[in-house]
Amino acid sequence: MKTLLIAGDRSGSGKTSITLALAALLRKRFVVQTFKVGMDYIDPSYLTGVTSRPCRNLDGYVMTADEIQGIYNHGCQGAEVALVEGVRGLYEGAEALSNKGSTAEVARLLDLNVVLVINARSITRSAAAIVKGFMAFDPEVKICGVILNNVMGERHREKAVAAIEHYCGVPVIGAIPRLEEMHLAMRHLGLVPYREGQEGTEFCDRIQAITDLIGQYVSIDRLLELAGDVTPAPSPAYLLPATEQDLTIGVAYDEAFNFYYAELFDILAAGGAGVVRFSPIHDALPKADGYIFGGGYPELFGAELEANTRIREAVKAAALAGTPIYAECGGLMYLTEAIVLKEGWQQSTREQVFRMCGVYAGTTAMPAARVVTYVEGSSAADSPMGAYPFRGHAFHYSDVDLAPETRYAYTLTRGVGITGNADGALSNNTLGAYCHLHPVSSREMFAAFLRTCRAARTEA
Repeated sequence: MKTLLIAGDRSGSGKTSITLALAALLRKRFVVQTFKVGMDYIDPSYLTGVTSRPCRNLDGYVMTADEIQGIYNHGCQGAEVALVEGVRGLYEGAEALSNKGSTAEVARLLDLNVVLVINARSITRSAAAIVKGFMAFDPEVKICGVILNNVMGERHREKAVAAIEHYCGVPVIGAIPRLEEMHLAMRHLGLVPYREGQEGTEFCDRIQAITDLIGQYVSIDRLLELAGDVTPAPSPAYLLPATEQDLTIGVAYDEAFNFYYAELFDILAAGGAGVVRFSPIHDALPKADGYIFGGGYPELFGAELEANTRIREAVKAAALAGTPIYAECGGLMYLTEAIVLKEGWQQSTREQVFRMCGVYAGTTAMPAARVVTYVEGSSAADSPMGAYPFRGHAFHYSDVDLAPETRYAYTLTRGVGITGNADGALSNNTLGAYCHLHPVSSREMFAAFLRTCRAARTEA
């Protein structure tokens, strides 16, 4: 199996668009498995969409080395090419003096060859200095090739390519001109999720245009020549399905809720749970032993979510009856009494209020301070997720204001929760948090959730 990592010299280098196009082009000839460094939902949704295989995340801050290797091996089963997209600049991570949480950490751990994307805007010979500096900074990171982005004209390309290949001894396998078509659709929190965007012709046309452009300016054959060869080890046991399934877990999945790591479904299956997907916008609440509401953009579908009164009432009734419910970020917002969109949010001229489930006494307001951070903490023994330490991440632009008597399951030592260092609001067997957990690094917590589901079913 061929393996390669696409890294950037900085955020905004263009590596996301380039990796997306390379994955789509490779998919025409091979079975392609993609991975994304860092905790992120948007880029993986694109990579999943163009390859028809679930993209998987690799993060050295949240995951152990063994977990990263295990996820990588599991994802690679049956693939012919593995393509890894880095995060931010190659060496950016959680700490200033170590590789922790960086693309470089994953490249070293998995022994991946790296193609470095350089934003060559307004530089030629200096591009060689950047590449040489990246190569010298950590010689154990195997930079084997370069793609130039934002190139203005043939003379610009010739000078930059000649300098890099002469001074750095690595090939330049592509030089992409500065073109408006290279920009993906942006939104207040970043890129439009593939699940939502694919329903629009303009969105799909933009992705196709990007793919066609990259195909003109980057050599896929030369890219494959730079790739390493590996035979993945077998999948770890904790990602393999149990022989028997005795639980059903309902997972909210639609335009409003689609932020899930691929391993969630593996971890649930390994714990003996079958999954039924449902839409809080379109469906009734299915019968299940427990429910999971992931993140997403419920604020963009407030009217549609409010209109489905039947499911909102059913969710609240299930929570009151003690059915276990786990909600993250957007899911937490849905479980409050209302989402309030303030005047001025996305250029609105008036405040809008949309009624939600009312499992928690309190409301969600947008916009609020933007929070993007790793989180670390521990959960309490009375939590449906059990008493465990955890690492995860938070990414939101909202503020959840709950009643003062609200109990919290999580105490954070890093990051910001619903209120200060308190996260994971409790109501019977319902837990809603801003914190996103990765199902592999927090698999004991998801196993505890399934135990809670079994216990609640027995008591019912």
